[in-house]
Amino acid sequence: MNSIDTQYQALLYHIKLTGTRKETRNGPVISTFGRQIRHNMAEGFPLLTTKKMYWKGIVAELLWFLKGQTDIRELWENDCHIWDGDYEKSGRTDFNLGPIYGKQWRKWETDDKYFEQLKKPIDQIVNLINDLKTNPDSRRLMVSAWNVGELDQMVLPPCHYGFQVYTRELCSGERRDWVIKNRSQQMPKFFDRLGWEGNVDKVLEEFNAPTRALSLMWNQRSVDTFLGLPFNIASYGLLLSILAELTNMIPDQLIGSLGDVHLYENHIDQAQEQLKRTPLVLPKLRINTEFWNPENSLGENNWVGIIEGMQLDDFQIEGYESYPAIKAPLSN
Repeated sequence: MNSIDTQYQALLYHIKLTGTRKETRNGPVISTFGRQIRHNMAEGFPLLTTKKMYWKGIVAELLWFLKGQTDIRELWENDCHIWDGDYEKSGRTDFNLGPIYGKQWRKWETDDKYFEQLKKPIDQIVNLINDLKTNPDSRRLMVSAWNVGELDQMVLPPCHYGFQVYTRELCSGERRDWVIKNRSQQMPKFFDRLGWEGNVDKVLEEFNAPTRALSLMWNQRSVDTFLGLPFNIASYGLLLSILAELTNMIPDQLIGSLGDVHLYENHIDQAQEQLKRTPLVLPKLRINTEFWNPENSLGENNWVGIIEGMQLDDFQIEGYESYPAIKAPLSN
């Protein structure tokens, strides 16, 4: 089943049908306000199939955020150029985009005029992972990129300005299904000595079956629906999958809460072409955690080390079939 492509096409159609024409700083758009998309990660990884998506660029940018990077040269090394226009328009020459997403996620600055020596940046991602491990039912599992005091230093204020995660307990049937789906190669030897009947708890413990499901909702103030949104959907789907992997949870619901949702006038013909296409089967995401060392030398969780060590090749898309790419000008 592929409802994410269907929802996306319905959003394109809704904008065309009901949107208001506006003049913006980077060209005329058709705009609407306040939409939501929702994807069940069990249906497959949300990489749109109605046009070919640039997977390497999606992974490169997210890892760049997660590692707290703001130097555009890190993206160029991985042939990712989605920030080039904003950098050129800013007039900067230091290859830095200012305190954008990664800086806020990993190094949110604090200011204590009385205890200057104790001032320490806040690592929101590491704090989130720790909270998920220790207090998974908290209603404060949030990360923000909207630092009002530093907006004027950014080449572009955050479009997707924050996200929140939510967990729920899994029933034994959901945990058993996970074992069957993800541990099938190891099961034959195990079942030679122990079967399901009367041993469900032992089986689930043997295979370290997750006890919780993890959902993520991101908030976005400005949505370039044709070029940007497909990228955002896949990026937050990947972030959800990474957080789930780090905390031994199952990716559940991915939700986008969208503010100003717009279609540039020079994207209308391209959107019309995409609307003609029938969605295909969604691909699967495979994450290689072989080199993700969960503990440091003191036996403590080494989240920083794991994040810093993540590589592009750790994230592979399997079974991805799509229609050809549809080129459109990027409006910066």
